[in-house]
This record gives sequence, C-alpha cells and structure tokens, in this order.
Amino acid sequence: MPVFDFSHSPADKNKPVCTYTVFKTNVHSASPEQPIMVLDNSQKEWAHHSNGVFTNPVKRTAFEFQTEHGAVSADILRIDARFTSLLAWLGENHINVRLSGRNLAEGYAVYKIREIAYGGGTKLSAEDGFLQFMIERLLASDAPSDEIEDEDAEEVGDNMRLTSLQSITDFMNCAGKTLPDNIRLWARRNLAVARSGEVSPEERRHAQRALSIMMNIQWKNNYFESIDPVEARRVLDEELYGMEKVKQRIIETIIQINRTHTLPAYGLLLAGPAGTGKSQVAYAVARILRLPWTTLDMSSINDPEQLTGSSRIYTNAKPGIIMEAFSAAGESNLVFIINELDKAAAGKGNGNPADVLLTLLDNLGFTDNYIECMIPTAGVYPIATANDKDQISAPLMSRFAVIDIPDYTFEEKKVIFSKYALPKVLGRMGLRDDEIIVSEEALNAVVNQFMNTTGIRDLEQAAEHLAANALYQIEVNHVKSVTFDAEMVHRLFA
Repeated sequence: MPVFDFSHSPADKNKPVCTYTVFKTNVHSASPEQPIMVLDNSQKEWAHHSNGVFTNPVKRTAFEFQTEHGAVSADILRIDARFTSLLAWLGENHINVRLSGRNLAEGYAVYKIREIAYGGGTKLSAEDGFLQFMIERLLASDAPSDEIEDEDAEEVGDNMRLTSLQSITDFMNCAGKTLPDNIRLWARRNLAVARSGEVSPEERRHAQRALSIMMNIQWKNNYFESIDPVEARRVLDEELYGMEKVKQRIIETIIQINRTHTLPAYGLLLAGPAGTGKSQVAYAVARILRLPWTTLDMSSINDPEQLTGSSRIYTNAKPGIIMEAFSAAGESNLVFIINELDKAAAGKGNGNPADVLLTLLDNLGFTDNYIECMIPTAGVYPIATANDKDQISAPLMSRFAVIDIPDYTFEEKKVIFSKYALPKVLGRMGLRDDEIIVSEEALNAVVNQFMNTTGIRDLEQAAEHLAANALYQIEVNHVKSVTFDAEMVHRLFA
C-alpha cells in the first residue's frame, strides 16, 4: 500500500503525517517474523522491552521511546492492517505502553504491546487487561477487506468480559471491524440507546446487557482448518469400543470438511437405546473438531421462549438458552448437542420448541427476541440424540444425517467391562490390577446379570460395585487381593 501524507496543504497542517505502509495477514499469533508493526531503527537499535507512547495524531506517526536521556521518536514503517485503528486510538488517549520487539534488518519488529501505569497515563477502560483482550481478538480476526476500510476508516478494537459502557465503547472504537457487518450496525444502535437520556433506565439497562453478551462472543468466519483423519480415528478408538459404522460416518464427515473447509449442510442424529454412548459420540466429535460444545436438553424445554428469549418490553426479560450457549462458549463456532430430540415436540400450549430448532438447524441465522439481532449460525454443528426416532417430526429429521446406534452384543459388553469400565474404576479408586481378579466365569455372570438392560451404564455401575467390595476386603480383612468367581458375583448382585 502507498504511504499517505496529508501534511502538504496549509489547511491540513494539523493532520498527521502517515509514515507507514499497511500489510495484510491472517496469522493468529504475533512474533518477530510476523510482527504487529515495524519501527524505524536506522538511527538507533531499540531495547527488547521499551516503554513509551504512540504520538499524538498532530505529530508524525511514530512511537516516542522513554529513555534515560528523554523521549526519542521513531517512525512507524509498517503495520498490520488489523491494528491501525487501535494504534490511532492508543495515541489519541496517550496510553503508556511497553513494546516487546526485536531489531531486524527491516526495523524494530514489535510482537507484543502491554499497557503500563506510570506518568499519569489514562487507563484504556474500567477493566484491567482490556488492551490484551483487544489484541487477542484482533489477532484472531481476518485482515479487513478494502470495502470495510473505505467504508469506515475511523472505526477503531478486542479477552476478559466487557460489561461497562466504557469498555464496550473502547472495544467498538478499537476492534469494531472484527464484528460481522450486521452486528457492528446493531451494536452502534444499542450503544446509542445505552447512552441516551431520552429512554427509560430499563431500556438502557437492557441495551447494555445485550451489548455485553454480544461483544464477548468472538464472531468467527465459517472457514475450518483441515483435521487429521488419523488423529480423529485415534480419538474415536480411545472414546468408543466397536461402533465401526459410526466411526466410519464420522471420518467421512472429517474428510468432507477437509475438502470444503466448511461444515456439512446436515448435522448428525444419533438414534439408539439409552446408555449406548450417544452423548459420548457427540463429545468425541466436538473434541475432534476442536470446538466448544453446549447441550440443549429438549426433555426440559416445553416453551419456545426458553429457546428464543423474551422481548425487552418486559422488566424481567432475558436471552434464551440458545443465545446463552453462544455467550458461554465465547465464540460463534460451536457444537450444539441436542439431547432427546424425540421430545422436542412436547410443547405445552405456547408453541412448539421444535419449530425454533428448525431456524437454528438451517444455518441461515438465528434471532433471539431479547438480543434482536440475526446471529450467524454457519459455524454451528448440531449433533442430536434420540431414543425413538419415530417420534421426531419429518421437518426435523430432514435436517440430519441419521446414524443408528444398536445395543452392544454379549461379547462386546464383556470387552467393555474388562478393558474399559473396570480399569477406569480401579484407577479412580487407586487399586492395582493384581488386587482384583475377575475370572472368565465371573465376567460372564456380570454381563448376564444385565443382559435385559440396554447400554453399558449398568455395567459401569457393576464395575464400581465389584471394585468397592474388593477394596473393602483388602482394607478390613487385610487380604492382598480378591478373586471373583461366578458365585461371588451372584451373591454380590443378589
């Protein structure tokens, strides 16, 4: 980009001289090789950690280093496009900062900026750490497009909680470009309401609360980095025994993401008997995708307003569960685990919660009645569980790729008990493998005991019971180890 110089005209004598060029990058961490900015060091090499201030905009675009001989100025030569507004804002507010950088052939490469409190400098906002919040948010964002830069060159940037109007204002000034266009416009309107003396205190309170929720969410794009299928398979094998068809379907999804760098158009519906590990599959997928996850328990939701929130016209208005999930996750890309989807149609007179889910699942955006803004959902991956898929409406079913999860066979349950459930319990209780021995007959007896129940939860409880009994005998009867046979198992579970 060219160097801009606005100082030639007498009428513009108080405008700053822009000494730097802007470069664009989407790297998400700063280093001397990928700096935030580069300062001139042709006259003097600067210390690794250097204190000072960015100059007032009426001076040259520079950084004034505080040295033992007084202030020494160095022009800014290059700056990451994401940080131009933050730089101007720091200068206008005379914020004392400490730079961390390295002297290279091209200049002093700055890769860290921290606020310091000395010399009467003003704080950035009401909360400590706000500057780091903005820098981390800016690094996590993509380089601004030319259209955004031209549209609002004065707009200024964003990881702690933003609650006060001052911190929200600072964020909008310094990292507004990290927000989607519609959310940026929404935030300006709500900030005006929160500051207005012409609306009721209740309206101002609601506007500030809504702003705090929205500004603390990192609004990411829907580009997903490639995922290693081998590592994904390792995670699945670690979490789940058997289920080859389920694992195959998940790996297919991973390969699809790697090819398109977007999430599939359909989520996953895991249908099968209780206790067969449906939720465990969902958590494994979230781990593989490296996304935060949240759960919606449809058995406890009987009113659509629980999902969509209530209008601000009510004094006790609040956001819905879906919006709160985004807020808790702190980002817009996440896995929604929808438990018991087959109970989603169980509304009680005020509408059908299943209808609300349709808008979330379509990836066209979701609107919360309290927030009053369209929330992008392209980065949401829904994984639903259900015991009886016949109870799910056709419109909901059409939004999912269905994976049927059958109950485990007798042999599979034996392996799960002996190789997974029992060792896990022994580790938790501090028992060694040689302190409890389960014979083959005892193992068959344990599994037979629970053949009429679905899933493996009863087997996990049985492992707990056996281990607790062995620990009791070791501690009370002072035996070195306990060997269980079929008769002992029958007595224990009688």
